[in-house]
Amino acid sequence: MIRGAILHLLNEQPLLVDLPALPAAGDTCVLCSNLRTTAGKRPVWADRPEHLFVFPFSQVRFLEVPTADAGTDSDEVVRSTGLELAPLEPELELDEDLLRRIRET
Repeated sequence: MIRGAILHLLNEQPLLVDLPALPAAGDTCVLCSNLRTTAGKRPVWADRPEHLFVFPFSQVRFLEVPTADAGTDSDEVVRSTGLELAPLEPELELDEDLLRRIRET
């Protein structure tokens, strides 16, 4: 189970969902449960959160899957996709002198 994935639908606000597994290459729809808005509330059109929801890919812009740092089991993501997760790059620190020169120009 992949918890906390973000489903971006066409012309709609993103939804937080739980996925039983990542969609395969041949799938035509996304199966998900525990549907909620990014604020954590249940959408008015979803009667029960425990129901399974099916969204056709024609209505999906993209699917955002959290990494291990965000609380998802990365081994599960690797098993379901066959992809290897790259290590996260450290954030760059900005040089104050460089920022000062940019502001002056």
